[in-house]
Amino acid sequence: MSDAILGITNWMHLFRWIVKLIRDEYGVDEKTLTRAALLDGGIGLSAEQLEQVLDHIAETFEIHFPEGTLHEAVRLEDLCTLSAWLRGLLKKPDFVTADFEGRCRAINAIPA
Repeated sequence: MSDAILGITNWMHLFRWIVKLIRDEYGVDEKTLTRAALLDGGIGLSAEQLEQVLDHIAETFEIHFPEGTLHEAVRLEDLCTLSAWLRGLLKKPDFVTADFEGRCRAINAIPA
């Protein structure tokens, strides 16, 4: 794990890290990257770029996103809380359905 993420101990730290990632890698204005910003069309990234963001988060935080993640996590806050949960920093987000939870748990070591 990168030294740059060692200080990330809660979902708000992770949110800030993801905002910086999108800002720095894709040139998205930080004012657009609010908690309520829609991932699909709301932050100005293509589907391919969103998949790259997921890949970068997954690799950096040693987590795995199941297929269909971008159908479950529709807002930037959803992506952040989902990532924090998969990393063990937060309880399961309310938007996570039972089916999606099962798929997440099948590929991640998520604390009960």
